[in-house]
Amino acid sequence: MLIHPWDAPTDDAEWQDWLAGHDFGQLAVNGPAGAPPLVQPLHFAYAPARREAVTHLARPNPIWRALEAAPTVLLSVVDDYVFIPGPWQAAEEDPPEHGVPTSFYAAVQLTCTAHIVDDPQEKAALLERQIGHFQPEGGSAPVTADGPPYGRQLPGIRGLRLEVTDVRAKFKYAGKRTEAVQQRISARLAERDAPRDAQARAHQQRRLGAGRS
Repeated sequence: MLIHPWDAPTDDAEWQDWLAGHDFGQLAVNGPAGAPPLVQPLHFAYAPARREAVTHLARPNPIWRALEAAPTVLLSVVDDYVFIPGPWQAAEEDPPEHGVPTSFYAAVQLTCTAHIVDDPQEKAALLERQIGHFQPEGGSAPVTADGPPYGRQLPGIRGLRLEVTDVRAKFKYAGKRTEAVQQRISARLAERDAPRDAQARAHQQRRLGAGRS
């Protein structure tokens, strides 16, 4: 992922705050020689203090053999993406038709070392962490290695701990454009009000504010 200086996070808090609200991504794993990577969509629970994400997948998933052969993986999360028409981006001194269309998006990529979890007690603890993240209101039976309803299902899954070793983040929201052009784009996003336009506009306004400060 190419990250220009104007698209880089202003600080670690920017990408950490954004990732805290996103827990679904794609796990990319090296495939066998000559084959494409394996890409698995999945929910995950990220613990910033541990620099670790946890998840689980069905035991028959072909990703396990690939992970055992090459445990360095990439967890990719992308959201708040919108299409920006060319006229919105035109420089102030140029006619609108000379503007070039582009995409806005936020992205965080976590490079990780994958650790497969097969011990029943450890799998139960991992699942308990996930349920605590996704279902904080409770209502489910405790996850134990030998009790109902999860005990009999644990053999059908394998747990996965993703130890984060590097983070790359990008907030592509016209950071290289003048403030006047960025404000024009923000105004157009507000007028269009399509899905994710409000989120894209919020990113742009936040980053404009950070630049002014």
